[in-house]
Amino acid sequence: MTVRAVQVIAGADVIAYHSARHGRSIARSIAAEHLRADHIEEALIYPVTTESTDHPGGYRGALDEFYETAAARLAVHLDAGRTVAVISEGDPLFYGSYQHMHKRLAHRYPTEVIPGVTSVSAAAARLGKPLAEADEVLTILPGTLPEEELTARLASTDTAVVMKLGRTFPTVRRAMERSGRLPEAHYVERATMTGERTEKLADIDAETVPYFSVSVVPSRIADLPPGTATSTETATTTETDTATATATATAGEPSGHGEVVVVGTGPAGPLWLTPESRGALAAAEDLVGYTTYLDRVPLRPGQRRHASDNKVESERAELALDLARRGRKVAVVSGGDPGIFAMATAVLEVACQAPYRAIPVRVLPGVTAANAAAARAGAPLGHDYAVISLSDRLKPWEVIAERLHAAAGADLALALYNPGSRSRTWQVGKARELLLEHRAPDTPVILARDIGGPEESVRTVHLADLDPHQVDMRTLLIVGSSQTQAARRDDGTEVVWTPRRYPEG
Repeated sequence: MTVRAVQVIAGADVIAYHSARHGRSIARSIAAEHLRADHIEEALIYPVTTESTDHPGGYRGALDEFYETAAARLAVHLDAGRTVAVISEGDPLFYGSYQHMHKRLAHRYPTEVIPGVTSVSAAAARLGKPLAEADEVLTILPGTLPEEELTARLASTDTAVVMKLGRTFPTVRRAMERSGRLPEAHYVERATMTGERTEKLADIDAETVPYFSVSVVPSRIADLPPGTATSTETATTTETDTATATATATAGEPSGHGEVVVVGTGPAGPLWLTPESRGALAAAEDLVGYTTYLDRVPLRPGQRRHASDNKVESERAELALDLARRGRKVAVVSGGDPGIFAMATAVLEVACQAPYRAIPVRVLPGVTAANAAAARAGAPLGHDYAVISLSDRLKPWEVIAERLHAAAGADLALALYNPGSRSRTWQVGKARELLLEHRAPDTPVILARDIGGPEESVRTVHLADLDPHQVDMRTLLIVGSSQTQAARRDDGTEVVWTPRRYPEG
């Protein structure tokens, strides 16, 4: 208890506290030594806790009626000029019962809220582990959330505390395991009180878990050796240099089994990153990737970065697998979705060769450029569509032309990746000529550039008016089918969509 809390209790006429129907109150037991015989006590006893109720308003209705009645009881004392101290374990406005009194009374009577020590702070203190350090993000979650929501939030955050265990413990444990956080998770029961217990969460029997317990996933930085900093290394383009870089990167390697996770960052920035991918990037010991994509990932103490040029995918994959073979947890960073014209293919191709076939490899989905661009424009990919790269660096133009003919002849909308660059300036013009053999000149074409980035632009032109000089490597093209519509709405915005229903016959 804070000094101020003790002072307020000493000066109060009435002491109010919440309790279940058994009448015992943790808040009262904490403050018991400071209560006087002449204190008027108001025990605000809940009509229901976790059991069912026959109240016509259901569980919420029963509690709302209780809070109204309890507030009215305290108002009688306040109207009589008495000072009322409502005592609450932890902090009154942090998942506390007092907040329901505050909403009903604070606007009517002079009110002071005395902050308290939360169970979160108490649990960290008892574990002797920092909750968060440097730029780490702490997420506090109620265990009553659905399992999928818990899993997503645990995967995406740096550190976490899950409150309100008890009957929710099996769900929380599964969410910890599914998010990969179970090995880091600790269990704290009745922190700073009689009957306190702290253990690894994985070792806890669900039948022994009371409501007043929390799970803590503490700071990862706190477990690093003193003075650890983030280092940056560059993977090179030859097999010999890659092996040298690998040996350097794995100096002081940890024990245990490594793995490779291929992560897509989306088209740009953290808003496009899935919770699962965010968690994998935070948990990695080594990040491997094209420099531009690595720059999207926040720096974290203890992580090693291995940046390389965009044209050494096989060498990059081999480096990642070599690191994992030596026990490192490696994230290969890719743009968009790693399985669409990106790093997942390169990693799996190398991973299926000796000596890498036993190394665990996971591919995490990401928001691909086609979907991001389509969403900005409306819904041009709302019906069947094809995704084709116009780059002839890895396949001959004759194959690209044949596929464009086939997709256009089947009346598919098209998402065209890698349409042009400094060294590839004619492909867009050739593709336009080919597509005009199958499409009307006024077919909508979306030019989506730098989606999610600072120079984002989305324009719609007719296929016949598509200017190759307005297209570069940061542009994605979406070409509509014969059914694709473009319309201008009352607010001045233009939307493009392809109906889901296709004409019969």
